[in-house]
Amino acid sequence: MDLPNPSDLHAALQHEGFAFLTADAMHGLLDAATLDDWPAFAASWNTLGDDGYLAARGRLRRRRHAVFTADATTGAIIREPNQPHYQSLAYNALQGGIERWFEPVEPAIAGSSSLRRILAFCRDNFGALAPDVRTWRIETHQFRIEARADAAGEPTPEGVHRDGVDYVLVLLIDRENIERGTTTIHAPDGRELGQFTLVHAFDAALLDDHRVFHGVTPVVPKDPMQAAHRDVLVVTFKAA
Repeated sequence: MDLPNPSDLHAALQHEGFAFLTADAMHGLLDAATLDDWPAFAASWNTLGDDGYLAARGRLRRRRHAVFTADATTGAIIREPNQPHYQSLAYNALQGGIERWFEPVEPAIAGSSSLRRILAFCRDNFGALAPDVRTWRIETHQFRIEARADAAGEPTPEGVHRDGVDYVLVLLIDRENIERGTTTIHAPDGRELGQFTLVHAFDAALLDDHRVFHGVTPVVPKDPMQAAHRDVLVVTFKAA
């Protein structure tokens, strides 16, 4: 989708259950002038902790996590105390059924103009699709997937899946020396509905998690002698 038109975005999510947005479109929807601290925001992906729940693969995925609530009436978005990320086995057969504690999003990043604008964008657009929801539970995940010559990085080690929420935003932050990493969208019966590779910072995918499944193909380094990573911000909204 190339035009930064909220009504087109809402229509795509309502009719298709997903939308892919180019960086230019996302820039327009977010209003790039509100992202004055973006360089520091993006640089915070350099300080993520290991994902210890992936056992041997944990060294290839780094992350931080935070929980917020959004009040649909007042518009207020409030950070909640540190808490675990939980998915049932029905949604995550690989890592579900346990409370997973990750290093928290740093306070300066949680309060940054960039993250606050992204969360407000999600509140406004997902809220327009579910006007009866008064309070949203928001989870934010900073992910860095690393790849080496001898080990591809797996953005979705659980495979094609749903997250067990209402709506999802996947926003590319950075992509360094990486090939592949294509986001695929699937119907519940497994049919592929669309695919899009997040290549440029601000490329994005938005999903109705009730209606579609999603996955990302493994990433590999272009130059096997150099460091390689794929950084994304994942934001999920669920009616509280």
